[in-house]
Amino acid sequence: MLLLAGSSHAASPAYTFRPVLASFAVTHLAAPRSAPDRLYVVGQGGTIRLAVKGKLLPKPFLSIDRLVLSRGGEQGLLSVAFHPRFATNRLFYVDYTGRDGNDYVVQYRATKDGTRTVPGSARQLFFARDPGPEHNGGQLAFGPDGKLWVALGDGECCDDPQNRAQNMGEPFGKIWRIDVQTRDAEIAYLGLRNPWRFSFDRANSDLYIGDVGAGLWEEVDVVPRAQLGELLNFGWDAYEGRAVKEPKEPNPAGRLVYPAYAYDHGAGRCSITGGFVYRGSAVPAARGRYFFGDYCTGTIWSLRWANGEATDVRKEAPTIKGLSTFGEDARGELYAASVNTGRVYRLAR
Repeated sequence: MLLLAGSSHAASPAYTFRPVLASFAVTHLAAPRSAPDRLYVVGQGGTIRLAVKGKLLPKPFLSIDRLVLSRGGEQGLLSVAFHPRFATNRLFYVDYTGRDGNDYVVQYRATKDGTRTVPGSARQLFFARDPGPEHNGGQLAFGPDGKLWVALGDGECCDDPQNRAQNMGEPFGKIWRIDVQTRDAEIAYLGLRNPWRFSFDRANSDLYIGDVGAGLWEEVDVVPRAQLGELLNFGWDAYEGRAVKEPKEPNPAGRLVYPAYAYDHGAGRCSITGGFVYRGSAVPAARGRYFFGDYCTGTIWSLRWANGEATDVRKEAPTIKGLSTFGEDARGELYAASVNTGRVYRLAR
């Protein structure tokens, strides 16, 4: 079902996003399930800082500035994911643009207290020779299958001129699954333009993808857990949202699916930042709502997904300019951050 943001309800007076931390150009926020009161803050330039009970530790958790290409656009250190058994094996994973302009996923090991990275522990898991500086994707997250899921955009500006997103022989415009033990990788989904942020609902493992559009539509795609193992095609660039983009047939290798929700580029909106279904306890009125926003305007919305439909779409408060990411902590509390100001916000009453 396709819904437009213009039809959304007013923001709930029961909650908002409040600033809790000031840091650097934030591209991602995450925490292992075993570490309450901790939040790992990813900086675009190549540094991860650890915040404990809302305060940044003075020394970085990881610093790979010398390896990372970051020119303030879509490149840089893009995300971090913690192994499901991080408490015992201390393994974590980062996605970044290398100095050569290509895409890397690398495993590291943290110190026993989880505050630093063990020197010399890097192990490369995934590499893609990127054709351009745009549409890098960059999200990492462990799925319910225990594999590391990796998002790659179509790799080029504009309308995927090389048809990479529909080509199963190309790594771009896809979401991948990696077995972190064997380093075996497989394509999970195709037909994506720039799935900058995706997340699994911690309550039921449904997958939510915020796929950045081109000139007309931004979209949220939802994959129920029962369909996670099926090869799906999200349509780009034969389709943008539900609209025909180019007069061609999508690759039949994957079943074609349409967005759960899409919004147009009215009022300066231009680039979706996907978020999370809220499963925390601090804001009961927000439970079960999927939060997402727009990078250009800083507008945040939420919706509910039920019985195969997106419903009760709501514009939230406040506006966060340069909205680059959302994140969850160990308890499922929800955060948002700006790459422009470095401020981190928390959903609160």
